[in-house]
Amino acid sequence: MTLPLLGGGTLLLVGAGKMGAALLEGWLRLGLAPSAVSVADPSPPPDVAAMLELNGIRVNPAPDVDASPGVIVLAIKPQVLDAALPRIVRHVGADTLVISILAGKTLQALEAGLPAGTAIVRSMPNTPAAIGRGATVAVANATVTAGQQAMAHALLAASGMVEWIDDEALMDAVTAVSGSGPAYVFLLVESLARAGVAAGLPADLAMTLARQTVTGAGELLNQSDLAAEMLRQNVTSPGGTTAAALAVLMAPDGLDPLMRDAVEAAAERSRQLAG
Repeated sequence: MTLPLLGGGTLLLVGAGKMGAALLEGWLRLGLAPSAVSVADPSPPPDVAAMLELNGIRVNPAPDVDASPGVIVLAIKPQVLDAALPRIVRHVGADTLVISILAGKTLQALEAGLPAGTAIVRSMPNTPAAIGRGATVAVANATVTAGQQAMAHALLAASGMVEWIDDEALMDAVTAVSGSGPAYVFLLVESLARAGVAAGLPADLAMTLARQTVTGAGELLNQSDLAAEMLRQNVTSPGGTTAAALAVLMAPDGLDPLMRDAVEAAAERSRQLAG
């Protein structure tokens, strides 16, 4: 499989942190030539810097190099966007597609800082992108052509599933559910392990069981055609141990209201990041 670039152009990745590096590794796995990629990052993490050097990828190209790449992917922290924009703008050509993975930064905010008429896709991936199991939601501005959207889809799909929406207002909820969601799952493992210790298990065994249980259940959900609700019911015998635990988790003051509060807090923070 190859990744199409408009007109055989190049790609500039701005930001080589965990998410930027995860996307880049996905593109390289699927056949994007290292010579077609440049990375702009003043201090990539040591492991990323080693990966870039190993693949011969250019880092921090001079302004006259890749002056107008086919694609620019913004993978920096949203708080530094304004400071970075002057350096980004000089690379944006008339046909350049800009793909942003910046939490909270709206299409309007990006359009305000980029040249008029720039084609922009706003997207929100998550960290399982690092192993090709990410979940990404994207929305395009009116300038994006069908060909550019197809190219954006191919680039984002290199790290997992991609869904497109027309209503950008949904992106705050997307950020709160799938963008931040992996952290909730990791916390579940921590919490389950702590509960196991409280019930008498050795700490290492409790963590091993909690970790394997969550990853195994996730893979079962991934491979099954059944809904999550049905899978839950299948493991719950009436009057059994699982039913006793679920009676606590599904009580009116149980997991659902807690998760709603957590997602709303994340969505509100996403709105705040929009400025």
